[in-house]
Parts: sequence; C-alpha cells; structure tokens
Amino acid sequence: MNKACCMAFSLRKVVPLLLVLLLTLVSENHVHGRFVVETESIKVLSPLNMRSKRDGAIGNFGVPDYGGYIVGSVIYPEKGSFGCDPFDGDKPFKSRSPRPTVVLLDRGGCYFALKVWNAQQAGAAAVLVADNVEEPLITMDSPEESSDADGYIEKINIPSALIEKSFGDSLKEGLKNKEDVVVKLDWRESLPHPDDRVEYEFWTNSNDECGARCDEQMDFVKNFKGHAQILERGGYTLFTPHYITWYCPQAFILSSQCKSQCINHGRYCAPDPEKDFGEGYQGKDVVFENLRQLCVHRVANESNRSWVWWDFVTDFHIRCSMKQKRYSKECAEDVMKSLDLPIEKIKMCMGDPEADVENEVLKNEQVVQVGRGSRGDVTILPTMVINNVQYRGKLERTSVLKAICSGFKETTEPRVCLSGDVETNECLERNGGCWLQKHSNISACKDTFRGRVCECPIVNGVQYRGDGYTSCEAFGPARCAIDNGGCWSETRHGLSFSACSDSELSGCQCPHGFQGDGHKCEDIDECKERTACQCEGCGCKNTWGGYECKCKGDLLYMKEQDTCIERRGSKFAWFITFVVLAAVVGVGLAGYIFYKYRLRSYMDSEIMAIMSQYMPLDNQHHNRVQTMEAEPLRQGSV
Repeated sequence: MNKACCMAFSLRKVVPLLLVLLLTLVSENHVHGRFVVETESIKVLSPLNMRSKRDGAIGNFGVPDYGGYIVGSVIYPEKGSFGCDPFDGDKPFKSRSPRPTVVLLDRGGCYFALKVWNAQQAGAAAVLVADNVEEPLITMDSPEESSDADGYIEKINIPSALIEKSFGDSLKEGLKNKEDVVVKLDWRESLPHPDDRVEYEFWTNSNDECGARCDEQMDFVKNFKGHAQILERGGYTLFTPHYITWYCPQAFILSSQCKSQCINHGRYCAPDPEKDFGEGYQGKDVVFENLRQLCVHRVANESNRSWVWWDFVTDFHIRCSMKQKRYSKECAEDVMKSLDLPIEKIKMCMGDPEADVENEVLKNEQVVQVGRGSRGDVTILPTMVINNVQYRGKLERTSVLKAICSGFKETTEPRVCLSGDVETNECLERNGGCWLQKHSNISACKDTFRGRVCECPIVNGVQYRGDGYTSCEAFGPARCAIDNGGCWSETRHGLSFSACSDSELSGCQCPHGFQGDGHKCEDIDECKERTACQCEGCGCKNTWGGYECKCKGDLLYMKEQDTCIERRGSKFAWFITFVVLAAVVGVGLAGYIFYKYRLRSYMDSEIMAIMSQYMPLDNQHHNRVQTMEAEPLRQGSV
C-alpha cells in the first residue's frame, strides 16, 4: 500500500516534466530520427592505390554545391585537428597543389558548425569531419540557439560532410606518407530529377516566439516567396507546406499541460511558445494556426492559386505576430479577406478543434512526418525536402533555389534558374572558354547553377547559332542591325560597303567589287584582271569597290556597251533633236493661232446671222422707244 502511494507520488512529479520534454522536442532538436546518408558522394581520385567511392552525410549548414562538384587536395592540420579554435597564420593550410583545399578535421570537442567556420576562415573550400567511432553516420546539424553560434552560423558558405572513421583513417594514412590525396565531393546527383517538375516540401511552424530558428524560417519565407511563386505559377514545381505535431499519451489527456498544448482531446499538440504554462500563448494556439495555414494552402490549391500560401504566411507574420500580441483567429481572418480567400471553406477544412475525433488534415501530417524511401524522418524544424530527399545546407534564398534547380534535368530548367541569383561567375575568367565577339563583347558564355554553359546567345531579338565554343553566327532578318551580323564592313572616302544583307537570313557575302569569305573582303582590281574597260582605246583606273574607264581623245565611254563614241556625233544628235522639237512647237503654235483668229471669227459671224432671223421685232421696238424718249427734250428746248 505504501509502495503504491510512493509510486503514484513519484509519477505525479515526473509526468509534467516528461510531458514538457515530449512537447518541446521540436525546438530543442533532441529527437534521433532515421538519418539518410548521401551514398558514394565522395570519390578519392588519387593516389591510385586509394581510389574509391565513399559515403558522406552533408551538413545542415553552409552551402552544398547542389548540381555541381568540388575537386580538391586534402589537408590534415598538424595542430588543432579538432578545429575548435581559430587556426594560426594567414595561410595555415600549406599545399603543393593549386587545387582548392579540403580540410580534414576530427569529430569532438565543439560544435560541427564551429569547426567548419574556423576552417573557412583559414581558407578551406570544403570540410570533411571524420567520426571518432565506427557507427552509422548522422547529419551534422547547426548548434542550438546560443550567443556563441549567432556570430558565425549564418556566415558559413562552404560545404561540409561527416565521414566514417575508417575513411578518415585512410585519408590520414595517405597524407602521412606524403601523398597528394585528391578527393571529389560530388553533388550533381544529390537530388534526383525524375521528370520536368520538382516537388518540394517545407516543414515549418506558425510560432514566431521560438528564437533564432523561428526567425530563420520567417526570413526564408519572406525572401524566397518571389521565386516560389514564379516556379509555382509556371507549373515548374509542386510545393507542399507541412507542420510537425505530436500527441499526448492517453493517460495524460486530462492534465492541464495536455489541455493547454493540444486540440482534439490530445491528438495534436505543440509546445508552449514561451515554455511557460502560466502566461502568454498556449501550444494549442499554435496547433490551431498551423491547421489554418495548412487549410489555406489546401483551399487555395483547389482553386489553382496554391502560391497564395506564401502571401498569407508572410502577411500573417507581419500583421499577426505573437511578439505584438496579435496572434489570433480574428487577425488571421482579416488577412484571408485581404487575399480574397474563402473563409468558410477554410473553416470547413479545419473542422472542430474541440471534437473527440481524428482531424483528417493533421492526421496526414503525422503520417508523412515518418521517413520513407530516400527521405529520413522529419525531426528538426525547419526542414526542406526536395524530390523526396532532405535538403542539406543553409536555409537561405539563393542556396535553396540552387538546390531546387538541380532537381531539373539539364536544359529543362526554368528561366529563374538561370538568373543572377545562382550564377557561378565562371564567365569572368577567360570567358569560360566560350565564343566571344571581342569588338562587340557579345558572348556565348552563360553562368548557371550547374556552372557555365557555352550557348550562342539572343541579342536584341537576333538569334546567334553555332557550337557556342568556337563559333556563333547571327541568324534572321534583323541580324545586320547588330554588329553588322558579324560580317565585314568598311567605309572609305565617304563610301560604305557591307557583306551583310537583310534579304539573306544567314551568311556573309562580299558585295560586288570585292572578294573574300564575307568576314574579310578585299577590293578587286578589275583593271589588273582585265574584267573591265576592254574596248579599243579605253583606259582603266581602279577605285575602291569599282573602277573608272576613260576613252582617248574626245571620245565618250558608254559603260553598258563597254565602248567609246564620238562626242561631236553626240552634239549633232542633240542639235537635230532640238530642231525637231522646235518644229513641233512651231506647228502647235500656228495651229493655235489659226483656231483663235480664223476659225473663231467665222463661227461668230455664222452665229450672229442665225440670231438676227429670230429677233427682228425686239430690235425695232428698241429703236422706237429710244425715239419717243427723245421728243420731250426737243420741245423743252423750244
């Protein structure tokens, strides 16, 4: 009896502590899930007796070169092989090779990330951390939130990987024998690309009070939103957000801890945001908002607007932050209204959080959280999964975009993958070995996330075609407008000639009077080759692009007939022509005078005669009136 009482008392003290630990696993990162290692991602190229392919577990920090690879010489520090302290000197890693330096360090003594940061500061291009015991490899993770880590964790920009103890020992042995150990860290096949669409998931949380990790997630969503929406709108990607949840053990469902941190009678739980059950927001507030954001994506996806999730999450974080005490259902609905999201449909998707039944949306989240195939269990927030492979590296816009782009087959990447965000800058050195038109600076070199590509460009709507390495040629009707289509052109003495023709879609052809391949044209000396001025008495003078012919004496050269004619005969012909024209003009003038004076007067007399026959009375009456009007004047005078 006493023993049972003691056990009950002990359980009452231990259960709250166990429950708190259970529900805070996401923020403390202590869950040891099933890890998936990148197989045969490291190759030893030399010496010959060490050639092999080895496994490595890419670190969850830094920037793995997804879609690319690094070939470098391995260096094992003589001092400070754990890498926990900064390395001494300006260039502490001495190498006989011009290749990049891959530093080999030992596990133990400090955070993985601190080792890589110190190596990066000393000039390392990549880091291999050798395990200190023979065991299955795990993923090297960022340290928990601390003041120490805040100063460097975001500045790490080189890749790293954990390797097995036996592999590390073999590398050390080769270096001990003064061998130049060269390894290749290959990430080209780190992400599969089964089709033309990349599927990726982002495991996150609506809580913004969990410190650096929460800030990291929200900064990523805000900065990556533009790229994500371009990829989603274009149909290049299929994005799915996810949220981790836990359940409360059946024996503790009625405890205050479960009631404050779980919904649906303990089925779905999240840790208390402030880790204090007595104040602030509760874990169930976080679960409920996670559920709302899942339903926002589901409902938006049904109306072919899946990318709206990025807008909702960004706007919610700004307008409804926990830090500003605005984290609420009402604020979330205001955001939904502003984005024209159907609130009632989203409520139906969410269901009743107080119901003692399974929630279909959250139940699915717990199922997919368990790893399958090439993907391990999701145990850490934030986590990115691309084509069912867990992304390793910094949760940062450019790094994630590069990883997503490597999930496409080569030549099928969308344009956003070829943007300046992910360029490798290989074209800056010797134009990447590609074709370059020096005088116009038109280049076939293009930087991509996979490295440079030699591809004939399109300039102002004009397509260039060729192999991209040794030659590119402008093609199309407007090609002459850009650097004369790559053809020859020259101006002398106010005359311009070109080997490019707008009527031709391609090729360069020297104009008439010149000879060459169209890229270089030389004047033809028609006089020397006797192709002009062959008439008797002709003299030939070569000009640039043509020739001039002159006849001896007073003769005139006729180019079409290639002959000389007399200038006098020519003057006589002009005189005869003048006389004939003068005669024609004279005859015309005489005819006009005859018409005006002779014919016109004859016609006038005939017309008057005819008119006099029809108007005699009018004339007589007219005369009589005049006589009667004159009589009074004569009488008055008397």
